Amino acid sequence: GLLFTYGVTGSGKTHTMTGSPGDGGLLPRCLAMIFNSIGPFQAKRFVFKLDDKNGVEVQSEVEALLERQRREALPTPKTPAGKRQLDPEFADMMDVQEQCRAEEVDEDNVYGVFVSYIEIYNNYIYDLLEEAPFDSIKPKWNSCNTPVRNGDFVPPQSKILREDQNHNMYVTGCTEVEVKSTEEAFEVFWRGQKKRRIANTQLNRESSRSHSVFIIKLAQAPLDADGDNVLQEKEQITLSQLSLVDLAGSERTNRTKAEGNRLREAGNINQSLMTLRTCIEILRENQLYGTNKMVPYRDSKLTHLFKNYFDGEGKVRMIVCVNPKAEDYEESLQVMRFAEMTQEVEVARPTDRPLCGLTPGRRLRNQAFREELSRKLELRGGPVGAGPEEQSAAEQFFQSLPPLPSCELLDINDDQTLPKLIEALEQRHKMRQTLAEELAKNVLAFKTMLQEFDSSVASKENYIQGKLAEKEKTITGQRTELERLEKKVKTLEYKIDILEKTATIYEEEKRNLQQELESKSQKLQRQASDKKRLEARLQGMVAETSLKWEKECERRVAAKQLEMQNKLWVKDEKLKQLKAIVTEPRAERPERPSREREREKPLPRSVSPSPAPSTPVAPLRPRRSHSSDGERWVDHRPPSHVPTETLLQPRVPRAITVGAPSERALARCHRYLLTHQELASDGEIQTKLIKGDVFKTRGGGQAVQFTDIETLKQESPTGRKRRSSPPDPDPDPAADSEWTDVETRCSVAVEMRAGSALGPGFQHHAQPK
Repeated sequence: GLLFTYGVTGSGKTHTMTGSPGDGGLLPRCLAMIFNSIGPFQAKRFVFKLDDKNGVEVQSEVEALLERQRREALPTPKTPAGKRQLDPEFADMMDVQEQCRAEEVDEDNVYGVFVSYIEIYNNYIYDLLEEAPFDSIKPKWNSCNTPVRNGDFVPPQSKILREDQNHNMYVTGCTEVEVKSTEEAFEVFWRGQKKRRIANTQLNRESSRSHSVFIIKLAQAPLDADGDNVLQEKEQITLSQLSLVDLAGSERTNRTKAEGNRLREAGNINQSLMTLRTCIEILRENQLYGTNKMVPYRDSKLTHLFKNYFDGEGKVRMIVCVNPKAEDYEESLQVMRFAEMTQEVEVARPTDRPLCGLTPGRRLRNQAFREELSRKLELRGGPVGAGPEEQSAAEQFFQSLPPLPSCELLDINDDQTLPKLIEALEQRHKMRQTLAEELAKNVLAFKTMLQEFDSSVASKENYIQGKLAEKEKTITGQRTELERLEKKVKTLEYKIDILEKTATIYEEEKRNLQQELESKSQKLQRQASDKKRLEARLQGMVAETSLKWEKECERRVAAKQLEMQNKLWVKDEKLKQLKAIVTEPRAERPERPSREREREKPLPRSVSPSPAPSTPVAPLRPRRSHSSDGERWVDHRPPSHVPTETLLQPRVPRAITVGAPSERALARCHRYLLTHQELASDGEIQTKLIKGDVFKTRGGGQAVQFTDIETLKQESPTGRKRRSSPPDPDPDPAADSEWTDVETRCSVAVEMRAGSALGPGFQHHAQPK
């Protein structure tokens, strides 16, 4: 079993474990419970002997007696437990009720109790029961108040954790004391408690700076079939262990004001407690989710020592100590959360191994037999079976001699008594001589036998000495091999530590590389997604640009075709005029029916513009390069629009007239018309009709691309060479030549220009020759 206290500094862990005068804690109560239960069944001292490999051996009564005599012959013999005077410092803690005992204790077993006391300080393990000098920080001081620097001062060495053949962790070289009573065990504990490291901090006057572990080992072995002696079979020995742990309190250095060594101690304490918490969290996660994560027991000596408990080799109980101070609220809250989490961790306990092959009740039957035998001896007053048939050899000899006659002389003349007496004495003398001769023969034979026995004993002794020498050589060889193996074990442990550190470094590097790989993979994924978005965007832009330039090329081709048609029309007109001049008589006035017909009906805007702005023309719809009757227009007319007197006023059907363009109006229409007015170079007001296409953008809005510009301008006819009608019905020849002159008739030219600043299109304007 494992029982440990957990809490913040000053919450009462040490008091809970040790107790106070008049009120014993958990440790004296556990000891009293054990000894009250096994008190009449304890084995004699040194019957059980612990080895250095976390095991126990059983010795015979003779070996135990020799061991006791050897220990009693030491210069400082130990006082028997019954005569020991308790230290008044802890005597009041032993007042525990006698009825506290365990039920169903096997009476056919004998028991032995061993205790040890260690502490884990700065992640090193020290033996508190070791007799060597303990303080490794302060050197010895002499009477001159100067430190003594000699080889006598040996600092305590940290103990090593090892694993036995049953995969249980133990501390090698730890002092283990066999105790026979609660008082003796608690005295051993108190002797080690005085060596424990404590210090004064801002939160606790006697703050524990280390984790203390008090280990109680209970060895039990069955009696033999007769119920007298311990069974000499190591396989039948059972060794149980109870670990009582007083953990150091978790603390915050900003509250304890720790500096120097205290700060280093606090860091090691918090690190070991954090490792304990991590181990329990991983155990809980493995049990809840069925995972098989490795529990980091080796990160701390504290968790490494109790590894077998958490792996299912015993029961584990935690006592939570909470201080109700308001300053400890946050730390106490973390402690309670940890305690709540530990309740979900289940540790299975192994089943006890039954002892087979022996009849129960052997001890009681043996005691009953002895009591009955002693009772019969008391009734008979002597040894059992001492009758006349079992007399001694001397008594039989005296009875075989002839009886002596009466030696009483009653008469002076009696001459028979003395001769009879002399005869009887002679017979006795002859028998004595015969017996003496037989005795001498027997003595000689006995001496011969004794000499033979001595010779045989000497030969046997020589043989035994040879065997012993061989055994000693074997033992010496085994000791040498054992020392070699111990050195090898130490070397392997050192290599294991190096490999563990290397594995830790590699695992840390692996985690860092995995994190770096994940970050780089995420970065690559982001770059790939950005690349895909950029490719999609570029594809959209390419498609949009190609569509735009396709429209641009179509517009430019259409403009170029229109420009060429206008040039062809001008050439045709010039040719017609030249032909008319050549073919018609000069005295007659040309009628020009074709030109009159053309003036009567307006020409289409797609062929040519109006030859003169003052000619009355019906209102026309604005030219659209890519339009149909189903398209809708946005007619953008600013409020400051001034109506001119030109006849070419735009009339746009199915149009939405706005003073300022809006997104709603643009979303409902396909084309855009902007009416713009400005002053020309001659001071006249000219109106520009700027046309464009409305299309949707990738962001969901509307955009306008200008495609065409038409200019409407009103000019005064004064100063112009060309007239719309002759001023005189009978002009003179000079006038006819002026009117019919090619240069005069083409005084108003129509020039087609492709392209503009706002987009492809064409512009109508009049230019004097």
